[in-house]
Amino acid sequence: MKKTILASALALALPVAAFAADPAPTPADGQWHGSGEAGLALASGNAKSQNVNAKLTLKKEDDLWKYDFFLEAQRNKANVTTATPGTDSNGNPVIVNSTTYKLTSNRYDAGASAGYKFDDRSYVVGALRYEHDAFSPYQYQYTASIGYGYQFLKNASDELSAEIGPGYKVQQPKGAYNYTVTPPVYFKADSDSYVVARGLVAYKHNFNATTSLVDTLLVEAGSNNTYMQNDLGLQVKMSDRLALKAGYQIRHNTDIPAGSAYTKKTDQLLTTNLVYGF
Repeated sequence: MKKTILASALALALPVAAFAADPAPTPADGQWHGSGEAGLALASGNAKSQNVNAKLTLKKEDDLWKYDFFLEAQRNKANVTTATPGTDSNGNPVIVNSTTYKLTSNRYDAGASAGYKFDDRSYVVGALRYEHDAFSPYQYQYTASIGYGYQFLKNASDELSAEIGPGYKVQQPKGAYNYTVTPPVYFKADSDSYVVARGLVAYKHNFNATTSLVDTLLVEAGSNNTYMQNDLGLQVKMSDRLALKAGYQIRHNTDIPAGSAYTKKTDQLLTTNLVYGF
């Protein structure tokens, strides 16, 4: 998994001469520009599942300020089979398989940033991010930061920007059961708060008038935990407003609370969505 994360990070460093945008960079016209995307998958019969994911992004830029906002949600329900100890009609121990239709994914996060521009390339930025995930080691995480941003490239085909600065993070680990006592006792973990270093690199490239590649890497590094998220997307336009987008997201926490029921440090998500631009 470390190799996968490293490969995603390297994807930002390789095409130094081809960093880019959606069909064109957002104009500094003082107007809001954005897109909404959603994907839905339903299955019934022998297997039953419902999956939906959605994302909204908004951007605005004028001569002095640039604003970014996003809202993202993912929810999934599916048949889950579990094996539990039981007994047969004669009282002999057996393993009983039971299938229930239950929630298997429930996550939403939101973020916003505002940047004051010193000139066409450099700016100071304040950012907020909040994440809630019912199926991760942390129930929620939120970060407030301030930093310096620089626009390395921005033209009709290429765009590259980076931000770095200090921040303050609060995270709530999931509670867990103490199995060393009988019966097991559930305890609620205390929240953690600490200083982090936040880094963001946004890379976009236009292959042609209809196809574009977007990659964004976020790092929030601290003493208690380092959170990394990489979003890679390939988008193909069908019209001036509609497009299809394939996305691959990696989310990684370097530290997991002791006793957590969720032991995986890395989560991956592959999506295919319909995008509406406005």
